[in-house]
Parts: sequence; C-alpha cells; structure tokens
Amino acid sequence: TLSSKTCHNDMTENMNRKEMLPENISTQQRWSDCFSPTFKKPCSPSTPVQLPDRFIPRRRSTPRDLSSFYADSPIFSPKIGYVSEAETSPAKQDYKNALRDVILPPESPKEKLLNLTVMTNSPPASPAGPISIPIKPESPVAASPMRGKRRAARLIPKTPDKILDAPDIVDDYYLNLLDWSPSNVLAVALGQSVFLWNATTGATHKLFETVGVGNIVTSLKWGTGNQLAVGTHLAEMQLWDVGQSQILRTMRGHHSRVASLSWGSPSFFSSGSRDSLILHHDVRAEQHRVATLEGHRQEVCGLEWSPQGSQLASGGNDNLLNIWEPRQSRARLSIERHCAAVKALAWCPFQHNILASGGGTADRNICLWNTSNGACLNQVDTKSQVCAIQWSVHDKEFVSSHGFTHNQLILWRYIGSGRVQKVTELTGHQARVLHMAKSPDGTTVVSAAADETLRFWRIFGSPTRSAAKLKDEQACRPLLGANCIR
Repeated sequence: TLSSKTCHNDMTENMNRKEMLPENISTQQRWSDCFSPTFKKPCSPSTPVQLPDRFIPRRRSTPRDLSSFYADSPIFSPKIGYVSEAETSPAKQDYKNALRDVILPPESPKEKLLNLTVMTNSPPASPAGPISIPIKPESPVAASPMRGKRRAARLIPKTPDKILDAPDIVDDYYLNLLDWSPSNVLAVALGQSVFLWNATTGATHKLFETVGVGNIVTSLKWGTGNQLAVGTHLAEMQLWDVGQSQILRTMRGHHSRVASLSWGSPSFFSSGSRDSLILHHDVRAEQHRVATLEGHRQEVCGLEWSPQGSQLASGGNDNLLNIWEPRQSRARLSIERHCAAVKALAWCPFQHNILASGGGTADRNICLWNTSNGACLNQVDTKSQVCAIQWSVHDKEFVSSHGFTHNQLILWRYIGSGRVQKVTELTGHQARVLHMAKSPDGTTVVSAAADETLRFWRIFGSPTRSAAKLKDEQACRPLLGANCIR
C-alpha cells in the first residue's frame, strides 16, 4: 500500500543519513540535546530515547514568536542529530506545514471563529520615560493632605470671657466653694451665704445665709436636677431645692467642718471633714448615714467619685491619696507619693481608671495614676501650688489652677500613657486660684481666686463649633466689666 511504501522509504533514508554522520557523539552534547524544547522529559546517554508519537502544544504559556522559532528550527533526533529542512522528505515537510497551520494562531482573527489569545510570561518592555516607584502608604511622601481630615486649629483665648466680683470669698486652700450645675447655674459660697448666678440669663440671687456667728459655708456640690448639697463650719450638711429655694433636710454626723462633698448617684453623696472621716449619705432614708470610712489622719479636703460611680478618690492634709470602692470600709489603695495636702482630684472622662491629683505648696506636682494597680503613670512639677484640676470632655486635655507662687491656670494636653504636654498658661488673677468649675457644655471653665474675682475662660474645644466660628464669637462678644455676683 501507499502508506507502507512511504514508511519503507523513510526508514531507508534514515539509515543512509545515519551512515553519513560521525559514529561517536560527546556525552556533553548528548545531555544538552536531551533537554531540547522538542522533548518533554530528560534522558541519559546510556538509555535509548523513544520519540513521541505526537506533539501536544502548550499554547497558553508559549509565545507565538517562540512557537514559530521551534517550528522553523532544524529537527533534532538523538540518533542522527540535527536535520535541516532541505534534508527532510517532502511528505514530512508537508506534514510540518499542516501541523503549524493548525497549532499556531492565524494571522487575522477573522480566519477562525474562536480566536485563542496567547498569554506570554515575558516581562513587559521597559518604558521610554522615567520609572515610577510606588511609595508605601505609611510614608510621609505618600500621605496626601486630603488623606485624613485634620481637625481645625482651636482658638484658645488668653483673656477671660467674663469677670465677676466675688466679695468675701474665704481664702482657705482646704475648702471647696464653687460648682456649676447641669442646668447652667453657678453656685458660689461667699462667707456665710450661697449665691446663684444663672449663666443663661445672667440673673443673680442669694439662696440662703447660714445661722450662727462664724458659721461659714465650707463646701457645696450640685446633684441631679435642682438639688444642692452644702456643708458648713458647724459640721452640718444641708440639702436644698434650688428651684423652690427651700431646704429639704439637714444632716449631721461629723464632729468638725465639712470641707468636701461628692455625689455618687442621684440619691447618694459622700462628705469629708476635718475630723478625718468620710461619711456616705442616702438622702432618701431617714437614717441617712449608711457608712463611715476611716483612712485619713487629718482633714479630708479632696473628694471625687468616678463618672461610673465605681471608685471614690479622697485626698487629705496628711498627704494621703486613698482609693475606695463602694460598700468597702477600707481603702483599696493608699498612696503616699505627694509631699503636701492633696486637694485637686479629677477623673479622666475618656479613659477609665485614670486619675489626676495635685499637691500643695510643698509638693507642687500633678500625678497621673492608674487606679487599677496603683501605678503612677507620670509626675509633673508645675512650680506652683496645685489647687484644682478639670478635664475636658471634648479633647484629651485638662486644666489646672495654681496658687503660690504664680497664681495661674495651665492647659495641658494628654498625649497618652500618662504623658502630658503644656499648651499654654492663663494669667490674670492676683492671688491664688483656689477653685474651678466646668460649664455643662464643657467649653468654659470658671476660676475663683482669693483676689475675690470669678473669671470665665473659654479654653476647651467644642465638637459643634469650628475655630473660625469661635473666633467670630470672641470678636463680637464684648468683654463685660467686673460685675458683682451679689
């Protein structure tokens, strides 16, 4: 048959061609030839190689130019070596041409119904222009000005927004004579009287005056609504309804003046006295005294419940700072780091268990505490007696008021982990700044000093007012003169 005759002729041509080639081929040449692209697996010089019976293309990973090179290159045989196109038979040449037309993509996509796109693994050609190197996102160069919206700079006025006269305010470091209610009413004790100033309307009136010679008001603290707790020199605690201007009840239990008060809940408050005791009072019960805490040796001049009502901080003239828990009669922590009386106490509003405390003239330090383990996170020397501390509810900041020797206010920025940074100092008082209170909206702090003045400082930021709006308000609002609060 025709096919048998063709095979016989091919075998004859191969035998003749074998006789024409050298008999010995070097081992290195045989190994290199075994890894020719036309073979799928390696071979050894000693083992015979079986030629594949068919060609299986890998069109997805083989470029068209490379396939054309393989198709047009000389044919390799391990027995006879390379054979050029001129030495092949016309039948093999026709078969190779037909195979190339079937395997390789056509020149035009229209020649086939389904055009197969050849994927190349070779890298792209380098561009003619400069190479653009991507920058890491955290790099300062990659940070765009619009990437993160920065908070606008806040205007911090160096002058008070308002000044009020406070005649006869008692110049005593251990007392607490100023507080601002949630209903925007400021209460201040002047001698034996308590005066109220409505910050919304500007109206001022006298709430009451104590009975007895020398029975000055020694402390006051707002509760919820219109309730105001007042401590006196004669060891009394009075509960007033400011809306009705009437006293609700009088409570006793201390043996000396009541220097500090703090509310733990709407119906529960604590009092600290010169008798070194701390009493808990339930204003709903007839027997209001529910607990007595003994942990100080001298007057308790600082008292502050945490915002969650889970911890009570107390400071005394014995330089002690105690941390108490509800329904516990012994202090959980007793700290003796300060070298003077501890009156200034303030809990951090945005991080639980962070407490700021300030010492008197012999100490002059502000300490930041982790009350969960009693660790001192930081200690800052303010160079002045620390009288009061107030935290901002809008920013990570707090302000401290000072006495001897500079009589200033200092605004601090809380960086984190106890670290603080001084922002600015506010001056204007002519005597030590004994008391501070914060407005209900958290933007203004009022300071009361022994120079018998109240000064209102709009230094804390507000989330609803931009820096430009605050600047306009400051420019449009005239500074009121020294108005008397009574």
